[in-house]
Amino acid sequence: MIVMKFGGSSVANAERIKHVASIITAYADKKPVVVLSAMGDTTDHLLEAADWAVEGDVDIKKIEDLHLATAKTLGIDDTVVRELLGELKTLLTGISMLRELTKRTRDYLVSFGERLSVRMMAQYLKKEGLGARFYDAWDIGFVSDSRFMSAELLEEVWDNIPEALNDYKYGVQKEIPIVTGFIAKDKNGYITTLGRGGSDLSATMIGAAMGADEVQTWKDVDGILTADPRIVKEARTVPVVTYEEASELAYFGAQVLHPRSMIPCKKTGTMVRVKNSYNIDFPGSIIIDEHKEKPSLVRSISTVKNVTLIDIISTRMLGASGFMAHIFTIFLKWDISIDVIATSEVSISLTVNSDEDLTGLLEDLQGVAQTHLEPNKAIVALICDADHSSKIIAEGFEALAKADINPDIISQGASQVNISMVCDLESVNEVVQILHKTYFGNKAGDELQ
Repeated sequence: MIVMKFGGSSVANAERIKHVASIITAYADKKPVVVLSAMGDTTDHLLEAADWAVEGDVDIKKIEDLHLATAKTLGIDDTVVRELLGELKTLLTGISMLRELTKRTRDYLVSFGERLSVRMMAQYLKKEGLGARFYDAWDIGFVSDSRFMSAELLEEVWDNIPEALNDYKYGVQKEIPIVTGFIAKDKNGYITTLGRGGSDLSATMIGAAMGADEVQTWKDVDGILTADPRIVKEARTVPVVTYEEASELAYFGAQVLHPRSMIPCKKTGTMVRVKNSYNIDFPGSIIIDEHKEKPSLVRSISTVKNVTLIDIISTRMLGASGFMAHIFTIFLKWDISIDVIATSEVSISLTVNSDEDLTGLLEDLQGVAQTHLEPNKAIVALICDADHSSKIIAEGFEALAKADINPDIISQGASQVNISMVCDLESVNEVVQILHKTYFGNKAGDELQ
């Protein structure tokens, strides 16, 4: 058994749905369970419709046109689609009457995207002669807590999923399950959404609970790459990374599974494979617990753009043991996350997302320290074997020095798989290109060992 997860861009229109159906058909002998996201921009259109409803206007034209036109192009019965669209219109009418959108109602609202998607895919596969059955996630036992918009799955899901899908796994049920990603229900029967990485989490949870051979997440590139191909045209596929390395890559901007979505597979040792839906025969990248063979010292280079560097300096708390605790308490108060940090006894340099409102934070910091802000910065993260940090840093910084580029911060993560630096936003692409050439060369096999 395998689990195949396809994101919204993979099922954005009728042609993409047909293509995904052809991939599912190609893997039919491996007993796939398919997890789908909403079509294209459907979730955004649902939230837009909710905003209009709060203002008293009920309009589902964008959503209706997309799904009915897609169903017509696919040549499938649109009865189940129309039923859900009717339910959606009723919900929006209720919102328009109350002029209010609660978190619970919002989760109910956005669930329609995934629910429409799986119904159309199952209908199309059946039309093409491949047995398929759609499932809303709660039909196979996805139960969550009641933290709407960012729910966590409950422990009982580990037992619920096999109970629902064992007939398929062992051949009693023949139809391929097509399951909604991203959503669940709480104990009270209310629909919840699983937050960031929710669709990936749905897939990895099913794969781990079912003891699948692997979980496949399908994208539009040949797996995990050594760098963003928009920055480095010579970027190539990284054959193998660990869960820890993949988590660091995702945290620092790479289009990999969200770190929380890898937890179920890490718990069971289930392999995750990142594949290209435009190149289905290419093996892609696998994510496993630990390397079986010696990898290159640097696996990949990732970036986070548009960050702000904050320098915090205190002379009044010189040597005081509570200085850092006091600073971090202020960040906690304002719910502002820190990305990269470098410290001394009385000073801290750190980065935050440039979209954050720092007004309150800075006012509180002024009471204990001097602060200096530098916007328009970027983080470059080397996902690597940091046990060899001296060699990695020496090679990279020699190359940067020749280009007269001097990073603001260098930080080695406690995970031992990440060395990060902060540089000017305007030079970040050049930094990545220089480092990629240094660590990976221009040809396969040239990488730093």
